Amino acid sequence: MSDAPPDRLSVDPDSPFHDAKALERGVGVRFRGVEKNNVEEYCVSEGWVRLAVGNTLDRRGKQLTIKYSGPVEPYFKDA
Repeated sequence: MSDAPPDRLSVDPDSPFHDAKALERGVGVRFRGVEKNNVEEYCVSEGWVRLAVGNTLDRRGKQLTIKYSGPVEPYFKDA
């Protein structure tokens, strides 16, 4: 496996951007220079993250998220 996390990653197993091997390794995300631990999905090339909003669920039972734009810096926690 490479030393760089994927360009786009989602924790939702139903998403086409879900990568179980990368998530097992542990991916941390810095957004606008601040460590975030509630990231549901991110995209480095487009510069956005989806952050979980409390314990609120949408009508399909998935975590409610809000999309924020800005610089995204993913990294592997085991490196």
